[in-house]
Amino acid sequence: MDNLELARHVVREATRQGAHAAEAYLLDSRSLLVEVADQAVETLKFANDTGVGVRIFSGDGRVGFAFATDISTASLNTAVRQAIANSRSTFPDRYNALPAPAATRQPALKLLDPAISAAPVEQKIALAKAVEEAARKADGRVRRTERCVYEDAEYGVAIVNSRDLEVYYRSGYCGLYGVVLAEDGADVQTGMGLAYARDFAALDPDAVGREAAREACLLLGAKEIGTAKAAIVLPPYIATSFLAVLVPALSADAVQKGRSLFTGSVGKRVASPLLSLIDDGRLEGGVASSPVDGEGVPTRRTELIAGGELKGFLHNTYTAGRAGTDSTGNGVRQSFKGMPEVGATNIFFARGETPPSELIGGVRDGLYVTSVMGMHTANPISGDFSVGAAGVWIRDGQFTKPVRGVAIAGNILGILGEVDAVGDDLRFFGPQGAPTLRIDKITISGT
Repeated sequence: MDNLELARHVVREATRQGAHAAEAYLLDSRSLLVEVADQAVETLKFANDTGVGVRIFSGDGRVGFAFATDISTASLNTAVRQAIANSRSTFPDRYNALPAPAATRQPALKLLDPAISAAPVEQKIALAKAVEEAARKADGRVRRTERCVYEDAEYGVAIVNSRDLEVYYRSGYCGLYGVVLAEDGADVQTGMGLAYARDFAALDPDAVGREAAREACLLLGAKEIGTAKAAIVLPPYIATSFLAVLVPALSADAVQKGRSLFTGSVGKRVASPLLSLIDDGRLEGGVASSPVDGEGVPTRRTELIAGGELKGFLHNTYTAGRAGTDSTGNGVRQSFKGMPEVGATNIFFARGETPPSELIGGVRDGLYVTSVMGMHTANPISGDFSVGAAGVWIRDGQFTKPVRGVAIAGNILGILGEVDAVGDDLRFFGPQGAPTLRIDKITISGT
């Protein structure tokens, strides 16, 4: 049986065993990881993972879940029995439900470049080595490599449920990143370059290596400074790190549980009028794009913040039922071993109109932030955060001296509310993206 027929079998078997409703989520994937240092391959890892997740719904809204890594008929039938047994230990909830098939046909997405699997492993190893070589050539102070990496993945997803929903698609991506160390006497600094894409031909190891070298060398000779109130400029990679706080808070699940800083804020201004935040599961070229989410609901473009105003939240089928609205196609699954949760797809701050050079040129005194430490400690309910930071001091629109050992603290809504310029350089780092952001007047704590 092919994957779609295997999923159909699970649903039929669940119905035969007495389930009120059922869903099968089948995933088959393969991946490659190459790690290089000093032009030698340190890791060459191939992985394959196949399995089926089974969700069972009883008539009163109880849910049971089980999964199988062996996709033989006997193993699948056992998983169905286990899911039904597990449902007896859960609580009834009338919002537990399965989605129906989409009413209209969705446009096709280009999700799989056959060149990725066609390229020989030797070529992929050469790409990782080229990242390191480019970093070393870019600046003689880059003398050590932590790791330079090529990776790719290809996977197929089949979703079938007892409401006649049937979906199957294949997807894949590839990427490069490098982490190198620059040295100047006893001073050692780390830099990273990164790029992921749908198309194999889009990978540019020279650009990734040069970026890693630049980031490493930029902070050599960094000194501590005193406390100052000044502007900060967040390049795309650093601006993207703020999404680690925002995304969980924009989940309808967090809102419904009272664990979001955005509770009760729909229709209110929560950021600068210059800022818009979008989740787009159908973004062309997006590494998280797919025709449907992990429940089979069509993905879509969702404006979460528009012109600084909060428009809504990310929903899966369950949270949408509780809120009396429609799923936004954000029922994400990390694998077949878990049930769908609420999560982002391709999420990003929208592109602005200001070139980064003009944005930096307008700073009288400020910090161009190249690294932050501790963003994961931010409070997703209050939005309060305190992070260590390093970067380059800007004076009269020019980079002057590297800076380390400073702290930036505040509330994320306060920070976003003070954005006074948005760059036109939107860039993605995996499924998350941002342009350069400039924040006017924030306290930068030094020694």
